[in-house]
Amino acid sequence: MTDISVQTDTAGEIVVEELFPYAPETLWRMLTTPELIGRWLMEPTGFAAIRGTRFTFQTTPAGPWDGVINCEVLEVVPNQRLSFAWRGGDDANQGYGSRLDTIVTWTLTEVADGTRLRLVHSGFHLPRNETAYSRMSSGWTNVVSKIGDLAARETDQKGEDPQ
Repeated sequence: MTDISVQTDTAGEIVVEELFPYAPETLWRMLTTPELIGRWLMEPTGFAAIRGTRFTFQTTPAGPWDGVINCEVLEVVPNQRLSFAWRGGDDANQGYGSRLDTIVTWTLTEVADGTRLRLVHSGFHLPRNETAYSRMSSGWTNVVSKIGDLAARETDQKGEDPQ
């Protein structure tokens, strides 16, 4: 694993990229298998990599927000792109738990040495979402690393060779 980059800007977009020595199919499995998603992010309820599927994540509640992140799959291109809405929070909350209406997009690009994974989490309204934006900027970096660690363990267990 090399070439980690994180970009943040006032447009309210987080971008994390990393090159992994695995085929796109391996990383796609990490991104679309509910049990595996639960190991690098949170356990999804109702997830399927099918456009229009609504699913949820449960995180720590705050004030009037129950901690439920409501998602809907927006785009699925197997082994290449997965995009879903990420909505939660409450208008009454300031800081953690403020209303979010964002989009998470995963893009897999096959390269000579493996696959470039690119995450874009967009749609943060600043300054209202500053707390989520700040926490998720570092959080998504950790998540991407966990995906790589999990892919390494899964390929070792299955006897698969990296790219």
